[in-house]
Amino acid sequence: MSPPNNPELDRLAPEFWEYSLAHSPMEATLIGVHDYDHDFDQVSREAEDANIAALREFAAAAEAIDPATLTPDERITREVLIFEAATTADVLETRAAEWGVSHIFGIQTQLPVFFPQMTLPEPEHALAMVDRLRAVGRYFDQASERLREGAGKGMVPMRSTAEKTADQVDALLDQDPSPLLQIQAPEGWDGEDAWREDLKQAYEEHVAPALARWRDTIREVVVPAARPDDHPGICHLPGGEEAYPKSIYRFTSTRLSPQEIHQIGLDQIAKLADEYREIAGPVLGTTDLAEIFKRMREDPELRYHESEPIVAASEAAVEKAKAAMGDWFGRLPKADCVVTATPHGPAAYYFPPASDGSRPGTFFINTSDPAKWATYEIEALAYHEAIPGHHLQLAISTELENIPEFRKYALLSGYAEGWGLYTERLADEMGLYGSPLDRIGMLSADSLRAGRLVVDTGIHALGWTRQQAIDFLKENSPMSQVGIENEVDRYIALPGQATAYMIGRLEIMRIRREAEEALGDRFDIKGFHDTVLGSGLVPLETLDRMIKDWVASVQTG
Repeated sequence: MSPPNNPELDRLAPEFWEYSLAHSPMEATLIGVHDYDHDFDQVSREAEDANIAALREFAAAAEAIDPATLTPDERITREVLIFEAATTADVLETRAAEWGVSHIFGIQTQLPVFFPQMTLPEPEHALAMVDRLRAVGRYFDQASERLREGAGKGMVPMRSTAEKTADQVDALLDQDPSPLLQIQAPEGWDGEDAWREDLKQAYEEHVAPALARWRDTIREVVVPAARPDDHPGICHLPGGEEAYPKSIYRFTSTRLSPQEIHQIGLDQIAKLADEYREIAGPVLGTTDLAEIFKRMREDPELRYHESEPIVAASEAAVEKAKAAMGDWFGRLPKADCVVTATPHGPAAYYFPPASDGSRPGTFFINTSDPAKWATYEIEALAYHEAIPGHHLQLAISTELENIPEFRKYALLSGYAEGWGLYTERLADEMGLYGSPLDRIGMLSADSLRAGRLVVDTGIHALGWTRQQAIDFLKENSPMSQVGIENEVDRYIALPGQATAYMIGRLEIMRIRREAEEALGDRFDIKGFHDTVLGSGLVPLETLDRMIKDWVASVQTG
């Protein structure tokens, strides 16, 4: 018989969830919780210190609960809470806000995506957006102060990143109307016109001036003190050598060292060479790896020239996956997944459905420059971002019942991105790729994720220059020059995040392989996948234990 619910954990889990929402008001709105629509995140040193202290208290309280007194599901809750709270505090203590500007993932690229995505069912939710815009102005003034603080002690970004970020702010300020004003109004609301005037006033009086002050801080304070391109890694910052392993643990949920991850990446790159010769050789008429990469990179017949075919190919891939997923998964999401073109943000990303059902899961693909997309890339990308990748993972997580709310939205990159990359190979098992050319896209995606292990650790632990990183990816992947430079700048700006994909995939594959070996003919792929997806996002150590428990239940069942 299972022990009774633990009252301390029953108290702690909802408190942690409410605390998380209050400190991430935009995220709360995007998932359909409207209690904090009036507010926005804070990045002041005072707010950061208070947040770290509170997170440490949550982690300590969960640590104090004896796992032997818990049900299996309560153990998961305890472990996820400890990991989320402790690793978030660890990363906050690295003081990345003091140098954190990025032209790839910066706040100036996120807000134009987030604001139009908010669904506001009631007029009071919409009216709160006026206060939110004022709070966005507060955020940029706090961010300016943190950058000045960092510049005073050598905590600065790479110069070219800072310059590109400032240029992006110029472009954002020049947009009329601002994408931050393109907020969806409640349907049939007769107060919309007056509300939009109030939004415009709040933007002009609070957001635009603070955004301009942030840009000026970057140009006048940060750029003159910034690191050159030959010192891009955080190993060149005060405390950077200690900060990087904390970031790796946060993103991978493994204790692998930077050096171990670097070697894993090199090993994966070597393995891919044979697959390219086997799969791409017959299609491209050569087994010379350099020539294969050159053809994939430069052949104009392998590039898109208009945005519509990109969207159509993405939609076709998603529909194929929808038709096949019932054969591989017992648990399926209730929410639909749609494909949407966007001119903003990263090249591609997935946005989970709103908890109130007002928004489906959405696979966004940036079609602002169609020529940057290769025809062989789209299917692997769609399977990763949509089905059977992030949509099954995240939509199912939000639909789970009888688990604490915070677990439905936990940000665990090793599991999340590991699953996305795992499903690119799973799609091959499922027979989803339409042609050998599309399977080459699967290899191309693997080259990128394996190269990330080498380059991210090379930059931040081994002191590589930006050019060293670019040269490595050019020699070991078919990516375009522009794509490589953008990728390298992404790793520079967000240390450790890019390691989550391949490390997570390899761990999931290892866990599955061990389960197959233990169960033999009794291994059921639906049962495995349902167990992986059936508890929300978890640290990889927790996932390993969950699958071992599932294996034991099959063996004794």
